[in-house]
Amino acid sequence: MSDARTLDDIGPVAGKRVLVRVDLNVPMKDGAVSDTARLVAVKPTVLELADKGAKVILLAHFGRPKGERIADMSLEPVVGALAETLGRDVAFASDCIGEPAAEAIARLPDGGILVLENTRYHKGEEKNDATFADALAANGDIYVNDAFSAAHRAHASTEAIAHRLPAYAGRSMEAELTALAKALSHPKRPVMAVIGGAKVSTKIELLENLVSKVDALVVGGGMANTFLHALGVDIGHSLVEREMADTALRIMTAAERAGCAIMLPKDAIAAEKFEAESPHIHVGVNEGIDHDKMILDVGGRTVHQINEEMDRVNTLVWNGPLGAFELKPFDRGTVAVARHAAKRTAAGMLSVAGGGDTVAALAHAGVADKFTYLSTAGGAFLEWLEGKPLPGVEALKPHD
Repeated sequence: MSDARTLDDIGPVAGKRVLVRVDLNVPMKDGAVSDTARLVAVKPTVLELADKGAKVILLAHFGRPKGERIADMSLEPVVGALAETLGRDVAFASDCIGEPAAEAIARLPDGGILVLENTRYHKGEEKNDATFADALAANGDIYVNDAFSAAHRAHASTEAIAHRLPAYAGRSMEAELTALAKALSHPKRPVMAVIGGAKVSTKIELLENLVSKVDALVVGGGMANTFLHALGVDIGHSLVEREMADTALRIMTAAERAGCAIMLPKDAIAAEKFEAESPHIHVGVNEGIDHDKMILDVGGRTVHQINEEMDRVNTLVWNGPLGAFELKPFDRGTVAVARHAAKRTAAGMLSVAGGGDTVAALAHAGVADKFTYLSTAGGAFLEWLEGKPLPGVEALKPHD
């Protein structure tokens, strides 16, 4: 892991007020939590601290109220689902600072759990404001960050507060950092990265970082079209960023210098319309794509090439689908490679995947629980892949 301190370093917590930054920004439907994955993720840390007698005080944001008190963005409706997930009573305070917070904490018994209201109801949160961070820190004796998904943001509840109290990584944060370090910082080689998605422009820094760290880089999705276009391949009316052709060539040159093999589609499934079950053809990429058709998935030869290469690697990092997986039958390439990755993982390969579309694609393939580690963090996972230091993680490292 990084040199961030963890709960193993925290010492006795009985009777102490432990502020725990968690991710409770859960999807809601008709006023109820529709996906409890993020609530389940906080359970190990919260229960460990509560069982050791700490007063567990949860800090979180919900939505983007931008410093305004917006009723639909209150954390109060989440409290019931959290209590059910934890199997414990959970109290709620109508603010995260000031008298409402102080009074609720004063009533909290040792081993009790309390959720403070949305930190983003205060403008100081996203500004990483010192005064607001002081007000948050006044509620606690110890700070624990268990929200890797918010670690890329230098906000008051993720960064500034960690300089005001003894600061530690929670179990979910620890697991994420450990998995990521094994995947790229200290990997067992060879390492393969599968990077998909629509646009090269959103993943330039990611690609530039990875070519110096992995042995093979699979480029899929709409991004691959831009690389193919840069190489002079006729891609019909496929999604493409023609203005990024020089960037694609630069990345390929950097990969060659670094000894990283870039793997582009050998064949494709193309159709006239971006619609489920749209009539489609299989075509070799070098044959060119008809002007009235677009690439919507990789073909069988490409899948075979990727899987054959995967058989030789010990570590896999995955971000982004290989095709329009949300539309049948253009999900086949992504599903086939994902299922092969699951088999290789069962045989000992380390596999780490993350990002919203990636999680959805792997779930669609029925293998989300068969990867070594699946990160639900979007921006934080991407910035880590880009090689950027994450403020929320850096702040957990020992400091005077």
